[in-house]
Amino acid sequence: MAKFMYRMQNILDIKYKMENQARSAYSNARNRLDTERDKLEELFSGKRRLENEYRELAQGSIKVRELLDGRRAIDYQKELIKVQMVEVRVAEKNFEVARSKLNEVMKDRKTHEKLREKAFENFLIELSAQEKKEIDELVSYRYGAGSEESEL
Repeated sequence: MAKFMYRMQNILDIKYKMENQARSAYSNARNRLDTERDKLEELFSGKRRLENEYRELAQGSIKVRELLDGRRAIDYQKELIKVQMVEVRVAEKNFEVARSKLNEVMKDRKTHEKLREKAFENFLIELSAQEKKEIDELVSYRYGAGSEESEL
């Protein structure tokens, strides 16, 4: 029996490798986004903690120096949050780019897999036709050989 050889198998193999790379980039982008979001949440938590401490300072005996320090700490925390929000947006954009690239690579790989399937189907059709032709030739030969014997 003939063996199926896909002419563009090397291209399909490259598409698999590209998909694996895109999956890896997607995973890295997702991890980075999660990390940046966690950092942002920690900053928000720290801000809430500082605000609570500031409220407690304001309720007790008022110490202007401690109140000013508390207010500066809160303002500094707000600045850190703004910077971290930018980092989160950058990570989200990188994640979206990685996701769209992965989708594109997957579509391309699936297209090549469909081409391979069609080539395999055509191979099976050709193989079936070849076998049919061989069987017909064998039957014709036997029929012809049988009719020659009856004439003798």
